[in-house]
Amino acid sequence: MADSLLELLAPHLQTPTHDATTTEQYLTRLSTLSLDSLQSTEPQSLAQSSHSTLLSLQALSNRSHRAFITSADNLSTLRTSIPQLTSEAQQLRDALPKLDEETVGFSTKYSKITDNAALERRKKAMQLARNVDRLSDILELPSLLSTAVSAASANSGAGAASTTYSSALDLHAHIKRLQTLYPDSPLIQDVVSQAEDAMKEMTTNLIAGLRTQNLRLAAGMRTVGWLRRVAPDLEALHNDTTSGGGEGSLGAVFLVCRLAHLVSTLEALEPLRELADQETQRRTHAKEKSETWSNGQQTDRYLKRYIEIFREQSFAIVSLYKNIFDSEQSETETAVSGLRGINKAEKLASQLARTSDPLQKMPPALATFPMYLVQLLTETMRTYLPNVRDRGSRESLLTQLLYCAASLGRLGGDFGMILTELSDEEELSYEWEDVMRKHRALAGRLEQLTSRVPVH
Repeated sequence: MADSLLELLAPHLQTPTHDATTTEQYLTRLSTLSLDSLQSTEPQSLAQSSHSTLLSLQALSNRSHRAFITSADNLSTLRTSIPQLTSEAQQLRDALPKLDEETVGFSTKYSKITDNAALERRKKAMQLARNVDRLSDILELPSLLSTAVSAASANSGAGAASTTYSSALDLHAHIKRLQTLYPDSPLIQDVVSQAEDAMKEMTTNLIAGLRTQNLRLAAGMRTVGWLRRVAPDLEALHNDTTSGGGEGSLGAVFLVCRLAHLVSTLEALEPLRELADQETQRRTHAKEKSETWSNGQQTDRYLKRYIEIFREQSFAIVSLYKNIFDSEQSETETAVSGLRGINKAEKLASQLARTSDPLQKMPPALATFPMYLVQLLTETMRTYLPNVRDRGSRESLLTQLLYCAASLGRLGGDFGMILTELSDEEELSYEWEDVMRKHRALAGRLEQLTSRVPVH
């Protein structure tokens, strides 16, 4: 039915060919409508659809008129742009062989020239462009090293600090390898200079770590080990090359740092020391007036606390030193003596050479350190012990000194005999003899008791 209607109406319709399907669909719909619908409702429906389509077209034109105008302009110039693009592409294709010939000729002409400044600059620029990532990595090494050192010094955890210091040492070793590979590079020299500044800061932090309170053996050995890697000159300085080993200056640095901590701890007793100084002045004033001095309680408090701190810290310093340095030195000396002790003639010759040398090697730092500690203690006792006039208090202080001497004596620094010269007073000498006698009697009884205990 729709085909028949289309054939009848085709001469009267001005419908493009691409709209034939739409026309055929509408005619098919008309064939299904009744005559009343065609006369009444269909014209209204068509008018409503036309009005709705007109409104949509107006809204679209208002919203997208600029795009329509731009598209129309581009479409108007498309007929001339395409031929122009084709012509320019043809010209470029025709010029490529000539450009290739010129490039080959330039390369052939200048490939054998070595003194051309322009070519050298071009080669350096190209090489720099190829290695820009490597250079940026190298330039970041000092900042990474400084960050690692700062993080390790700010980190209170031993494990985290150990990891960070190890990373910093690895970075420094990598920078030293770069210096070995490229000794004449100004860039590498600048990086090495910045790295050395960071390692000086790390050395300062490690030395400051040796002055911390309650330094443990593990932390001390770690810190000394890092110092050996960071500042090897400290270990090489004053080392005896013939005896094989030694702590170098690291031992002296360790003792100085721990001595500084001991002095700062003793300085915390400043309020008690001021009271003891006041009693010293009053005793001196009473002696000038030939009056009897029977006070000294503040001095007794100060000396007891002083001896307690001295005993604890001195024993800790010497024991830490022996555990850190003497064990390593003994192992080194054993290994070296096994390698060099092939015959007795060589040993005797080396001994004669050392004895004939007028400039002998410096003794280990620990050889003179206990004497300095004892001097520090005896000077304090000579100054303040005469203030204490109570016999029981004096005996208590002398007993405490004796235990301090015995404690340090277990490490080879017994100074008990030096204490007999603390004062020129005859009364104090007798008291010291009584204290020594009681101490020996007590030690003998303890030895007898321990010898009677059965061993299981």
